[in-house]
Amino acid sequence: MKKRSSGIKPLKISDFLTIEYTKEHWKIFNEKRKQALQLMEILTKNNLNALLYGSICRGDVSEQSDIDLFIPYEISSFKIESALEQEGKKIFEKRIVQATPKHLVKGHIYLDELTCLTFPLTSIREREFDFIQFGGSLSYKEMVEQKRVPGVDKRLILIEPTEKGHQESPVIGYESIIARKVGVSVELVKERIRILTTRDKTGRTGVYLNMVLSSEENFEEVFKQLVDSDPIVRRRAKL
Repeated sequence: MKKRSSGIKPLKISDFLTIEYTKEHWKIFNEKRKQALQLMEILTKNNLNALLYGSICRGDVSEQSDIDLFIPYEISSFKIESALEQEGKKIFEKRIVQATPKHLVKGHIYLDELTCLTFPLTSIREREFDFIQFGGSLSYKEMVEQKRVPGVDKRLILIEPTEKGHQESPVIGYESIIARKVGVSVELVKERIRILTTRDKTGRTGVYLNMVLSSEENFEEVFKQLVDSDPIVRRRAKL
């Protein structure tokens, strides 16, 4: 599967915008939420708790919006794959990904090009939870309650849900306010600004590790091989 590129760049805006969704937008939103909730129900049924994160939590979706789920604790990949297969879900692709040498090493299970279930292969730091919170996240219970939450998109624009759509406001220059609204530290907001604006200027969108696994390969076995052969992965695994 080719690495997807959103084509979305950070924006520096001074205006605060109010967006009212069309019937077509609500239709796309409701369908995406339905698909995400069905997957979360399968996981919950098998005692696997996942968080949904991104635009589907906020509401600013499109037909190409990803359905991204994250299991926020270390878990056997066999348990995840078994739960999916028992419910008739076919695995489209498996990957091991690490954004930078300091970041979490993650397993990605794709059910299709837009649906991905992520789980940690190394210990999770509090800051890595904050990355998800920054963009907006929902638990299974909150999804059942049909909640929407504020979060920051890839343009560095805060999306705040309203009854008829959402409001947009700038992040750059309002770091303290944004941190308070999405429930993360000011330092994390500044870090995300630095990463996304630097990425925009340099054009770098790659990651340190992005390995495709065959359908027969086991996540933990491949990860162990990486730990044995790659000192950067080994260092992160020890944290």
